[in-house]
Amino acid sequence: MSLLARRNLLHDKVRFAVTLTGVVFAILLMVVQFGLFVGFLETTSNNVSHSKADLWVVSKGVRYFDIGGWAPFSERKLYQILGTPGVDSAAKYIIQYIIWKKEDGGTENIQIVGFDPQSGLGGPWNVIKGNPEDLKADNAVFVDDLYRQRLGITHIGQVGEINGYRARVVGFTEGIRSFTTSPFVFASFKSAQNYVRLPENQTVYVLVSARKGVDLQQVKRDILARVSDVDVYTTAEFRWMTQRYWIFTTGAGVATLIAALLGLVVGVVVVAQTIYATTIDHIREFGTLKAIGASNLHIYRVIIEQAIISAVIGYIIGISISVAIVYLSRRNEAAILLPWPVALALFALTVVMCVSASVVSIHKATRIDPVLVFKT
Repeated sequence: MSLLARRNLLHDKVRFAVTLTGVVFAILLMVVQFGLFVGFLETTSNNVSHSKADLWVVSKGVRYFDIGGWAPFSERKLYQILGTPGVDSAAKYIIQYIIWKKEDGGTENIQIVGFDPQSGLGGPWNVIKGNPEDLKADNAVFVDDLYRQRLGITHIGQVGEINGYRARVVGFTEGIRSFTTSPFVFASFKSAQNYVRLPENQTVYVLVSARKGVDLQQVKRDILARVSDVDVYTTAEFRWMTQRYWIFTTGAGVATLIAALLGLVVGVVVVAQTIYATTIDHIREFGTLKAIGASNLHIYRVIIEQAIISAVIGYIIGISISVAIVYLSRRNEAAILLPWPVALALFALTVVMCVSASVVSIHKATRIDPVLVFKT
């Protein structure tokens, strides 16, 4: 970086602080808006993403995760699936809305998740207390730490009630949010079957683990050839179908997406304005450079270096504050997530925004009349 670029920025420390403030504000705005959108995507499909399954077998016509509970099918299909070439294991799985009754008599709507503890497919993750193996016991459940207060749970061993059956809490998870605001409660398939009063010969989903190295699309075709009245999706396909449903068919999804895009637009405008104003404030200095024979290429370099310095420093400050905001949001039901690819993309975007804004001002700086320097 040239000495002139650094001196131009530091000569007026107030102006430099204003420029950095603009960059930091833009970064915070984009992190919050895109973080909420990423959190929205994760929350709508987290059970699918963390299922450890390769394939999902669903009733024909089921197009997203949450609706599966209303379309159960015969468990005989499980045995047909197990006999399909390329299938290593398969397990029954339940998701259903139901009422949780607290010890004080209050009620809360929940989503019961029933899985096979032996297979582990579709079970809880981010366990902070207890052991998923404990869910093999009848009426044992896991709840998320975020929803303990809503469910009236204070400690391991406490008992609630689900649809007339006792539910004893044997463990806690952390960060398993529900987009519908109805907390996920994990139980064994057998216990969940009792809670929702699903007939013993039925299931809601079948989760499939394929043998290593097999072609999942071929396994899908083989299952569809053997099993009637079902659809089969890879985990990635079913996750995207669920996300797409909540994004494009609900007001919440569209609103979150629009807010994220508006955050990007506003961030670009704020950065462009502050960087442009900084360059124009130093227009006489660039006139001096031209008066003493500096080339346009040299002026390009100085202006772009100023933009990059502002981008890097502003990003470091902005992302540091953003990490703190993301950390504090862990205890909120509306998650703000900042995966490292998003943080990296924001850095690249910040540099591009700052350089692009500076390029706009280059046109004026390189065409300045050197005589301007000698005018009062």
